[in-house]
Amino acid sequence: MIKIQIVLFDGFDLMDAIAPYEVFCAAAMIAGGTLHVELVTAEGPRSVPSGMGGLKIEASGKLNPQQAGIILVPGAAGEVEGDGPDSIPAILGRAAQTELGSLMRQVFERPAVGQQIDERQALERQAIEEQKDERQALQQDIIVATVCGGSLLLAMNGLLEGRHAVTHHMGMEVLAAAGAIPVAARVVDDGNLVSGGGVTSGLDVALYLVERELGPKIAHAVEQLFEFERRGTVWRNTGMDPGQAARKDGGARSEMEHAKTGHSVTDHARTDDIETGYSEADHLKEDHSELVGSMPYLKDTALPASAFDGDWDIAIATPIGNMQVMLSISSVDGQIQGQATQANETVPFLNPVLKDGKLIWSLRVTKPMRLNLKFEVAVETDRMTGVAKAGMLPASKLTGTRRS
Repeated sequence: MIKIQIVLFDGFDLMDAIAPYEVFCAAAMIAGGTLHVELVTAEGPRSVPSGMGGLKIEASGKLNPQQAGIILVPGAAGEVEGDGPDSIPAILGRAAQTELGSLMRQVFERPAVGQQIDERQALERQAIEEQKDERQALQQDIIVATVCGGSLLLAMNGLLEGRHAVTHHMGMEVLAAAGAIPVAARVVDDGNLVSGGGVTSGLDVALYLVERELGPKIAHAVEQLFEFERRGTVWRNTGMDPGQAARKDGGARSEMEHAKTGHSVTDHARTDDIETGYSEADHLKEDHSELVGSMPYLKDTALPASAFDGDWDIAIATPIGNMQVMLSISSVDGQIQGQATQANETVPFLNPVLKDGKLIWSLRVTKPMRLNLKFEVAVETDRMTGVAKAGMLPASKLTGTRRS
């Protein structure tokens, strides 16, 4: 029997969770009880308020990260604009900071169930390592599925580093900023991680999983029962790449284009990045240059780089609470270097540039969630003000003072 856990949290989206629940229950009925579906929470049985008018749904169990089967994580329902406590990023951020975050980390990192310390185990581990490709490894007897913002919730905990995934179209930039590889498809199959896009894609995700686990006849029967047909092609990282054929004979052509325009074909790839799975990390430097180039203050400032030197105690007001960070900035011959320290973690500034009195750089943070942030700050004597921004998330206000 395949056991399915659908995870609820305060503010979850009803359709994200209930549509897959109905699909799985229908499949269980048609397939003679080969599926068992349960609504669970990180805390255990309780009444869970949804993000749609506060309608409460009863969860009957506690999420078990050791249980083989399928774990489905829905997104949140809330305000799509602003950074208030009822905004979707704030709801997802709060959920990511609950026990749900640590339980899902156990799912992604747990050892194989029932393995023995023998040669077979060593071979299996070697095979798993080869398949990981330097990404987080999900155990093969568990499939994690997400609908809409569910992938963002996992990404906020750093669980989708280097994984192909999709979310609601409004959150694709945030998904990339959190280290995932966004793919603009209705459903994305990344092995033991299956993600769906917007709210109604929960039907497509569940039907695809039914087909994948029980076969197309059962999935087709559920489709007929619901009078619903899945949309789009499920994206998988297999087969020929759309640009593969062009690249085979494109060397000479790209050189000709470069000679004519001064740009290679790769210079125009940014618009296709989401479809082809290009990582946001690959764009940090490009985005930084675009940020600088789009600003109205392009003249070099008379303010010296040394004006930013020193250690700064910084507070960043994010939708899910304040981040306390210490910035250490120094300049040598006008070249600025810096690093940010939060708790026990220190990371360097990426591409710091001073333009018209404002210091701009990119930074990878892991708390309260994993994001690629872009900073823009100004100083006046010993006071620093500015913003930090990730993708489409509202800019977070930054304030701080220089240590004496």
